[in-house]
Amino acid sequence: MIFSTYWFVSAVTVFLAFYAISDSKLRTVLLVAFCIIFHTHFAGAAGVLPIVVLGVLTYLLARAKYRSAQFFGIIVCVSALVFYKYSHFICREVLGAIFQNGGKDLDAAVNTFLPAAPPLAISFFLFEFVHYLWDVSKGTEVIKKPLHFLQFAIFFPSLVAGPIKRYENFLPALEIGKKEANAKDFAQGLVQVAGGFFKKIVLADNLTLYITATTPRFAYISVPERWFLLFALAFRIYFDFSGYSDIAIGIARMLGIELPINFNWPYVARSMQEFWHRWHISLSLWVRDYVYIPLGGSRHGTGRTVLNAIVAFALCGLWHGAAWNFLFWGLYHGIGLTLAVTYRKNFGRLGRALGQVFDKLPATAWLTTFCYVSFGWLLFFYPIPQALEMLRLLFSPAVLE
Repeated sequence: MIFSTYWFVSAVTVFLAFYAISDSKLRTVLLVAFCIIFHTHFAGAAGVLPIVVLGVLTYLLARAKYRSAQFFGIIVCVSALVFYKYSHFICREVLGAIFQNGGKDLDAAVNTFLPAAPPLAISFFLFEFVHYLWDVSKGTEVIKKPLHFLQFAIFFPSLVAGPIKRYENFLPALEIGKKEANAKDFAQGLVQVAGGFFKKIVLADNLTLYITATTPRFAYISVPERWFLLFALAFRIYFDFSGYSDIAIGIARMLGIELPINFNWPYVARSMQEFWHRWHISLSLWVRDYVYIPLGGSRHGTGRTVLNAIVAFALCGLWHGAAWNFLFWGLYHGIGLTLAVTYRKNFGRLGRALGQVFDKLPATAWLTTFCYVSFGWLLFFYPIPQALEMLRLLFSPAVLE
């Protein structure tokens, strides 16, 4: 975790001290300098160069007069994301399954052009670049000053773990924050940062130790213990993801800058729609606005709506990682969300009866949603065969050692 490294804690403490006693102009210089230092330190030259090239290209193409320039920029950004993050997966898992040795040979050839790991935070960078180019192509105001675009592109608190920013909201908040940041902002942000570290280090990391120790013995523990591990998985990922986001949002608040909330008590949701309004909000809104709606959303009948939702969530799953289990996790949620939206209408009398049960017994709706989401975390954490076997064992007696 980058935020908990000694280097980051020491460096950001010094940065915040100077930021607090500076005027707005000097704060701009300090912020840009620290963002560059932060990214260079953790990404290295090999990780910084692709982002610099893509950032310059995005800035220039957004200022072009023709929409085709922005669409070209989107294609370049998406292609770069696929190249850096998914080349091995496509060559080994997809093409390798079709062409066998051909996939291995192509993977070896591509590997000569790839760094050891994808550039740091490339998913967040390119999602924000795509959002910017798309919105500009639809008529929103372009970022004219290179310094403003630079601050939007490499704002260090949200760089690694989000939330995914929208430039229309972020840049005004940034300018206000640099002028008006005060002790109240600093105190509120510090409390949120402390809460984020507690979630991540105390709760998520200790749950990880328990899960790591217990998973190999999953078949041999009792059924209640298996369910306990399932729910430990659910809370581990919540505390981990939301802890990261709280730290990022809290640091931004210490700078006087308000970032959007990213997690809003997702496990109190009583439907899949509500869950995705509360879970990783910046990602789910991005997928809705820049994948689901451009595909047609719900404007072309039930069949097309279902297909659009499943495609959008499949991409959402792959965004988390280049592996089959992430793809199936996304499909699982796409199917679940589609069923939640359509079951009253499409399942006839049974759907209406089930809807009435959920309306009258909200605790049942909550438990159904929480269990569905928790089952999905098995796909998120484990290879598909192992996840399915663990799901089966949740309803099977313990195996004798």
